[in-house]
Amino acid sequence: MTAPRFLRLLCLLLVFALVHHLSAESGQAAWLRYAPVENQPADVWLPHSIVLLDHSLVAQSAASELQRGLRGMLGREVPVTDVPRSEDAFVLVTVTEAQKYFPWLTPASMGGDGFWLKALRQRGRSQVLIIGANSRGVLYGTFALLRRIAQQQDLSHLDDREVPSAPIRWVDQWDNPDGSIERGYAGRSVFFNQGHVRTDLTRAAEYARLLASVGINGCNVNNVNAAPDVLSSSSLRELARIADAFRPWGVRLALSVSMASPQTIGHLSTFDPLDPQVAAWWRSKADEIYSLIPDFAGFTVKADSEGQLGPSHYGRSPADAANTLARALRPHGGIVLYRTFVYNHHLDWRDPKADRARAAYDIFHPLDGRFDSNVVLQIKHGPIDFQTREPVSPLLGALEHTSEAMEVQVTQEYTGQQRHLCFLVPMWKEVLDFDLHADRAGTPVKDLIAGKTFHRPLGGMVAVANVGLDPNWLGHPLAMANLYGFARLAWDPDLSAQQIAEEWTRLTFGNDPQVVRTITAMQLASWHIYESYTGPLGAGTMTDILGSHYGPGIESAERNGWGQWFRADHQGIGMDRTVATGTGYIGQYHRPVAAMYESLKTCPDNLLLFMHHVPYTEKLHSGQTVIQHIFDTHYQGAEDAAHLVQQWQTLKGRVDEERYAEVLKRLTYQAGHAIVWRDAICEWFQRTSGIADEKGRVGHHPGRIEAESMQLDGYTPVNVTPWETASGGKAVACNRTSGCSASFQFQGNAGRYALAAQYFDLNTGVAHFRLYLNGKLMDAWAADDTLPSSKMDGNTSTRHITGPLPLAPGDTIRIEGLPGGGDVAGLDDVEVYRE
Repeated sequence: MTAPRFLRLLCLLLVFALVHHLSAESGQAAWLRYAPVENQPADVWLPHSIVLLDHSLVAQSAASELQRGLRGMLGREVPVTDVPRSEDAFVLVTVTEAQKYFPWLTPASMGGDGFWLKALRQRGRSQVLIIGANSRGVLYGTFALLRRIAQQQDLSHLDDREVPSAPIRWVDQWDNPDGSIERGYAGRSVFFNQGHVRTDLTRAAEYARLLASVGINGCNVNNVNAAPDVLSSSSLRELARIADAFRPWGVRLALSVSMASPQTIGHLSTFDPLDPQVAAWWRSKADEIYSLIPDFAGFTVKADSEGQLGPSHYGRSPADAANTLARALRPHGGIVLYRTFVYNHHLDWRDPKADRARAAYDIFHPLDGRFDSNVVLQIKHGPIDFQTREPVSPLLGALEHTSEAMEVQVTQEYTGQQRHLCFLVPMWKEVLDFDLHADRAGTPVKDLIAGKTFHRPLGGMVAVANVGLDPNWLGHPLAMANLYGFARLAWDPDLSAQQIAEEWTRLTFGNDPQVVRTITAMQLASWHIYESYTGPLGAGTMTDILGSHYGPGIESAERNGWGQWFRADHQGIGMDRTVATGTGYIGQYHRPVAAMYESLKTCPDNLLLFMHHVPYTEKLHSGQTVIQHIFDTHYQGAEDAAHLVQQWQTLKGRVDEERYAEVLKRLTYQAGHAIVWRDAICEWFQRTSGIADEKGRVGHHPGRIEAESMQLDGYTPVNVTPWETASGGKAVACNRTSGCSASFQFQGNAGRYALAAQYFDLNTGVAHFRLYLNGKLMDAWAADDTLPSSKMDGNTSTRHITGPLPLAPGDTIRIEGLPGGGDVAGLDDVEVYRE
């Protein structure tokens, strides 16, 4: 064929990629599937080579990745060479080398890890240049090009420059040496097992590749509640193997450390950060680390918080502690990320002025300017703890002379633990775009953490990721959008949630327009859906604060030292954080923001109960009362959760069967658990306030038959704690090894009905259930999930739907439960409803 124009024909090729393979997929490839392009023309032309002009290990990974992507998507083998020849090619090069080989190009300053993708036609050759500010930039540019190809983007006029918003783009893993993961919901650690680094680190290397593909440059591999011996010499030698697995992908290893290490590991009599022998110990330890891991990124520190020892033990400040570590790391180029999650978890709940939300600002704002230049304060995006909705932390706008990184949570600790779909990018976007008026109007959080406002040397974003050995990395196949979305925002916080959701969907599930529209819409709606059936008006998630942080446990937040109170009683609800009459928290914001929150007239409804204590009859800006808003949003949220199932079902046959089935299973579970949440919240507030739902729904469940009112054989009625997490406050349990049964007669009109059995799935064993209609077995299932409780409560309450079945008046429905391994086959109720 005649010499074709490369980019035009490549774009023509990509047009044919409307159909993708629907073979089974585990989800392990995540957004790097490189699914084949089908129906491609036989004579499509490709460059003959990949010219690699940067010989670093990271650039070699880039060249191999480009080969892999082209092979997977286009089915072509393209060799790598380091010799520029007179043929069409992809050229991978750093800025310095580009000026030598392409002197007529004048690349703009890219800085940091930036890159330039440039289509070039010269001397009869078509070339695509991937020019990096450094080797990582070459790698990031290569992934960006493959991302464009996978999304069938027009490359005919390729001329894109990208520079990351900030230098710190890290993930934290709360992994423990025994292989468990604190607040991890996707299996065991990819790094550790039985007290040691895993022998096979293939999965760790794949994780580094995923992180690099979206511009993440650092990974802290161990729990912030650091194990005592993480800095022992034997441990460091093992950890160096993880760093080796990371290195080809430009991801630097970091570690969480305990401030008490000089005493626990070094056997000193003290860990006082101002003691010279302690400072010397840290310097010696840093030297040892860098001798084993030359590109070590630095330390993360959790101190004086939730039982972790810190500088206050000696009357020292966080600045004293952080600077001691920073000075040990500085000669090697390392940094310290010092977490500001420091608070007293033994607060006096009887004190109306006590307020956990004040803690970070009160402790760290007075220290502004006292931290060394390689110290970064790691600040949670809200002042409490990754709740479904919180205001932006005022500390983010209070530091003029100290670098800061905003911490978010990919692992869904308070937002459904990857059993519920909850796309968090819209939440993070609200925070990043929020104007804190730190210097003037127009100082959004994204500029503050990037150092643009006060010209600080470091900054960025850190996410608690907690991926595990589960094939889907985060358990729920759709939850990986949160990890992807965090990374894209850390690189470019100006991206919209819509852009990120669409991009992730195309890369993860293909370019079928219906698939892209449906999954994008589901993701974008999911945070508000989850919020609507859990925590209202900024009051918090109302989960089991003292336990799993998962199911409903409303009163667990009150009357204890943890400070996540919402002060609900018969008369009203909410924390008074005003300056005039409350804790004064609102005064930590700059004047325009404080004025907005201080007044009931201007305080946003969605944060009303975080900022004010109000009667249940208080009118919102919407015109609704607080109590009716709680009722209405929780019922609407449960309906919307059920609609997610229906939306997903429209994609059957358009998404591979393995992931389709797994997502359907999780969404169906979520729809049932949303009803548990709805009823728990609504019935608790109706009883507490004494105000009935004006629509008559709360406490009235037509078609619901309580298990304790059925004809029981072997089953025993029991009280459930907390009472609101079981229908009617009671359920039945079976302690008979031969099994138990509960039966009732259908009293409705003849027709086709679904039967929803609400049962409890304890994590102590596996119970089995069978459902009979007039003595005929119609369904059977096992309570074999791993839910975070060994009790019958809101964490374990689960819904199983049978049918629809034809029912007539007088039909007998019987459910048999067989206990197993400590699971007592608990049954709450059965709801009969028309499909």
